[in-house]
Amino acid sequence: MTSPISRGRALAQFALAGAAVVVSPLRGRLTSGDATADAAANAPAACVLTPELTEGPYFLSGDKLRRNIAEKRPGRPLTLNLSVLDSATCKPIANAAVDIWHCDAGGAYSGVSGNSGRFLRGIQKTNAQGIASFDTIYPGWYQGRTVHIHVKVYVGGNVVHTGQLFFPDALTDAVYRKAPYRGRGTRTTRNVGDQIFASGGAASVLHLRKSSSGRYVGTLAMGVAG
Repeated sequence: MTSPISRGRALAQFALAGAAVVVSPLRGRLTSGDATADAAANAPAACVLTPELTEGPYFLSGDKLRRNIAEKRPGRPLTLNLSVLDSATCKPIANAAVDIWHCDAGGAYSGVSGNSGRFLRGIQKTNAQGIASFDTIYPGWYQGRTVHIHVKVYVGGNVVHTGQLFFPDALTDAVYRKAPYRGRGTRTTRNVGDQIFASGGAASVLHLRKSSSGRYVGTLAMGVAG
């Protein structure tokens, strides 16, 4: 598989959108890798607006509606419970479409740069509590970027948020000490050195825990103009 584009080209794709979005850790009890029914109710009472972030060069339209996007790619199992909230009221939005995509443990994206398939890409609709859940793997890294997951949110068929999700550096260091990540050597860019992270990424860091099965569970609440 070929690697993603160079840092220079990636940064050339970078631009901030004019709209704003709420991104806050979603609090709530997590068991066995799933969000509990009261997770949305425990979301923050106040919304904090942060800038949207670039979708990047690897977005592909027409992703499948599915929860499991791993397609047997090697890596540490990761469940994402992403909550979509109305930024004016902080109430959950049901039936929003959440589209995510990210690279594999080797730093490759599916469907681009000569790579086949549609692994690590997918769409889920939010439930009555405003939560969309995905089963995937902890992303790898590539030259010039910190570890991240891309996300788009649609409400009523319209894009209401484009952003990126980030990971605590200390946790990434621990994950990358094990196969299949450790074989790639030391990653080149951490959160503090990533220009996209510097433009609002601190508010988009996933809240992560490890479930009893060893799977990581990441949560985040994204406020949008509903």
